[in-house]
Amino acid sequence: MKTKSLKINAFLNSLRGILNLIFPLITFPYISRVLSVSGIGKYNFSNSIVSYFVLIAGLGINTYAVREGAKYRDNKSKLISFANEIFTINTCSALIAYVLLFICLCVFVKLHSYVYCILIYSLQIFFSVIGVEWFFTIYEDFTYITIRSMIFQVISIIMLFIFVRHSNDYLNYAAVTVFATVGSNSLNFIRVEKRYHLHLLLKFNWKKHISPILILFAANIANLIYVNSDITILGLMKSNYVVGIYSVSSRIYNIIKSVLSAMLLVTVPRLALLYGKGKIGKYKLLLSKLTNVLLMITIPSMVGLILLSKQVVLIIAGNHFLRSIVSLRILSIAYIFAILAWILCDCVLIPVKREKYLLYSTSLSALINVVLNISMIPFFSENAAAISTVIAEMVTFIVNYRYSKDLVKEIFVSTTLRKTLIDSLVGCIGIIVVCTIVNYFFHSVLVTTVLSVLFSIFVYGLILIARRNTYVLTFLNQIFYRIHK
Repeated sequence: MKTKSLKINAFLNSLRGILNLIFPLITFPYISRVLSVSGIGKYNFSNSIVSYFVLIAGLGINTYAVREGAKYRDNKSKLISFANEIFTINTCSALIAYVLLFICLCVFVKLHSYVYCILIYSLQIFFSVIGVEWFFTIYEDFTYITIRSMIFQVISIIMLFIFVRHSNDYLNYAAVTVFATVGSNSLNFIRVEKRYHLHLLLKFNWKKHISPILILFAANIANLIYVNSDITILGLMKSNYVVGIYSVSSRIYNIIKSVLSAMLLVTVPRLALLYGKGKIGKYKLLLSKLTNVLLMITIPSMVGLILLSKQVVLIIAGNHFLRSIVSLRILSIAYIFAILAWILCDCVLIPVKREKYLLYSTSLSALINVVLNISMIPFFSENAAAISTVIAEMVTFIVNYRYSKDLVKEIFVSTTLRKTLIDSLVGCIGIIVVCTIVNYFFHSVLVTTVLSVLFSIFVYGLILIARRNTYVLTFLNQIFYRIHK
């Protein structure tokens, strides 16, 4: 099979991430003005509850399937057999998730007022199973995934403006969100079933899969607890209004993190393939390049969001959500730890089959996050949730590094990475100067934001060129070569 370009895949997945950024940039300013803060709080609380059952349905299957399936992608018969086994396990876990969800809806009185919104969100469980997204990731088919996402998000935006018009339309908003997120998964199933005849199996050796899947599942549970515990505990200890406020800063944080991680996600199957075939030198070279480039992008993004947090909140959510600014600035600090922890998790611990150590790090982080949330939220509300997230991301990075040190130490202590960090920090001084000047001369929120972003990118790039940054110069040389060619 022809090896697909990582640059093209990274571009396509980044485009997909940008589309995921544009969707809420278009919809959330509208939603925050149509729906009440309380309605947005109900919407996000329901989503946080269902996310636990989506996780049960997913187990650790997506991560496991990409890692193991990447080894079979050049052998169609073995991959089809593997895919049918994974699909069968996933179907069984989804049925278990639905049973547990309905039991919780019957038992917990607190959830009764959210039941319709929760049921709408529960459709994600079914569609996530038939979507078999991992199959396309194995084949690095990001062209199809990106085009599909574009089409369904455009349709979803149209549906949003048609069906969400009043303050009590949060159920319609939930339905549109589900459609945008997993509506296209039915097309995935049709595409895969037609080519590879995907179906359920009555008998197979499920034991060989279940142990690593359950370890990854436990790690995913711990990860979800520390990602979602802030929203859940805010909903239980505070009001829907506070949940709505924090939801804005949390959403902005997660959207930008998804865009930053686009390059990482497309590299995972390639890294798993290289390590699985014993090409350790090429594996480390690609990992080093990925780490340097992501840091070079993440650090200025973090600084820029801290400086422009007020403008971003005003553009996306409006005046009613200005209280989100402080928690957004706190969350921005977590980017550096989150991306590094993510690199060590998805690109090192999982490909080299050290998922049990991933379970250690996520469990510890989840415990710390929950304890901090319960302790501080009564006093500091949404800001406490943001602080606990930063600390949890930092702990995850530290523990992941400890258990992958033998593979990544030479990368993390290299002069190349040290130079990248210095280049980025010097470039960030330029960003601070740019944002300060633009804010002094302009007062329009939109104009200030656009000019600050454009000039910051330009100045940051110039500084990296002036400092002879290897990755920027290589990128420019490739562009000039193609233009000349």
